[in-house]
Amino acid sequence: MSFQQGLSGLNAASKNLEIIGNNVANANTYGAKSSRAEFGDMYASALGAAGGSNIGIGVNLQAVTQQFSQGNLTTTANGMDVAINGQGFFELQQNGQTLYSRNGQFQVNKEGFIVNNQGAQLLGYPADGQGVIQPGVAAPLQLPTAGIDPSATTEITMELNLDSRVAATLPTTTPQVNFSDATTYNNATSLTVFDAKGQDVALTYYFQKTTTDTWNVYVTANGTSVAVDGAGDPAPVTTINFPSNGGTPTSPTAPIALDIPASTNAAGAQTLAITGIQLDLTGATQYGATFGVTNLKQDGYAPGQMSGLSIEDSGIVMATYSNGQSKPAGQIELSTFRNVQGLKPLGGNLWARTFESGDPIVGTPSQGNLGVLQSGALEESNVDLTAELVNMITAQRIYQANAQTIKTQDQVLQTLVNLR
Repeated sequence: MSFQQGLSGLNAASKNLEIIGNNVANANTYGAKSSRAEFGDMYASALGAAGGSNIGIGVNLQAVTQQFSQGNLTTTANGMDVAINGQGFFELQQNGQTLYSRNGQFQVNKEGFIVNNQGAQLLGYPADGQGVIQPGVAAPLQLPTAGIDPSATTEITMELNLDSRVAATLPTTTPQVNFSDATTYNNATSLTVFDAKGQDVALTYYFQKTTTDTWNVYVTANGTSVAVDGAGDPAPVTTINFPSNGGTPTSPTAPIALDIPASTNAAGAQTLAITGIQLDLTGATQYGATFGVTNLKQDGYAPGQMSGLSIEDSGIVMATYSNGQSKPAGQIELSTFRNVQGLKPLGGNLWARTFESGDPIVGTPSQGNLGVLQSGALEESNVDLTAELVNMITAQRIYQANAQTIKTQDQVLQTLVNLR
């Protein structure tokens, strides 16, 4: 008598239960992929045996294959959490070995490297000091430790409306303007610019109507006029001439050069001169409406230290600084494989390439058939808990049925032994 079939069935059902149990255990593991047991029947080889008369000798576990279907994405409050929406794997380096993962739970270690919970370093393309991505061979992404250097102001853009209904305020005596006397000008607005050291310089712009369609523009830096006449009195840096309909100025029709001399700020420190600023007033208008500034900007900034980090859909790691500036610190590289089921699971949500998986196909997110990234989100396990519980019941019944075949074989053998 043979117990082979029932014994192989018990072993197979037991392995299946182990696989189902592992799936259930990882139902809440981010980036985990469910596994499936794949079985094959077994036949004994015999010379001369007829093709239709062989009886199987049981079942064996041929493979345990992982299912790399997309898991649901869940949002988190951590900007360093990243989910892949689509195909691809994060590349990680640990002890000189490149590993692959779908788990995007990252953090920054004390050396500035982006790592996972096991300390494996995330790979990608670094950025130079200007924030330009340097594509090539992927390397561990390390955030810059230095702050961002200051930048002196080179451009100022103003868009405003000067009220055509107001009266001219040009005095009949010198000086032509008194910044302490609001009757000598019509309107004023302020903007802070920065010198080469990143020191702030408070500029105030005064607009003085001289005739029906003509306005003088005065500028002070830290309270001192940037332009003076021969007598040392404040002088306009430019004059705006409007057409009769109050639209775009007839002059200036292009940005003018504005030089800011060295001055003393409110704290008593000496600021540097800023030369060659391009002041753009071509967006000014003169209509019968209240004075209002709709756009006032400049391109300089003070020095700053890194204050935050974010990851864009394209994989760009964007560093933000305390001065409001931001620049790329690197870009994440993703990889995929022709045969993802050929990857070797290592535990800890990591896989390693094998001969069966083939070489990785690398690229940046959304490139080719690679997915896009979603910052502040994680990919849940793709385990269907309801289906696994049903499979568990089925595997249990199959185990019981195979036990019954062994019990029946035992009874038949006992009957044979008792024959006299």
